[in-house]
Amino acid sequence: MSLESIISITGKPGLYKIISQIKNGLIVESITDKKRMPVYASEKVSALTDISIYTLTGDIPLEEIYEKLTAKTSGKAAVDHKASPDELRAALKEVIEDFDQDRVYHSDLKKLFQWFNILVNNGIELGKKKETKAKKEDGDKKTSAKKAPAKKAVKKPVAKKPTPKTSAAKGGGKTATPSKKGK
Repeated sequence: MSLESIISITGKPGLYKIISQIKNGLIVESITDKKRMPVYASEKVSALTDISIYTLTGDIPLEEIYEKLTAKTSGKAAVDHKASPDELRAALKEVIEDFDQDRVYHSDLKKLFQWFNILVNNGIELGKKKETKAKKEDGDKKTSAKKAPAKKAVKKPVAKKPTPKTSAAKGGGKTATPSKKGK
């Protein structure tokens, strides 16, 4: 599963997976307890793919940060989100050296690590999307190179049979009346 279908809802703890759309909102399922509920259009919803972290040179999407964290932790949970602000900053500094410490608040760091741990603890794979796409493309190229060119079948022209005209084709079933001119 990718982060495209995972959202955060303002005022509600945890992360949610989008199940379907309804007329005035979404049906979502909690990642932790698998309970489903409606989310209406009036509620503030953020997709994890739309969230990024400030750096001194620009922004880094949350998906890239999670890929780096996954590589660093070998797919296991990272620092607990209840750790001290200094521990959280040090853990993020190991992954992203140039994150903007003035604009990334402690609450942002808590959410970042809490969400990462929720995703990892519930078996959602992070950081393998790009690798699997690259492997799949390489595999497609190899298999297409190994296949012998297929012989093209020669199509013979088929004589078309005239189709009988129906009453609708003649004018909708109405009969034409000759005009009476010259009386």
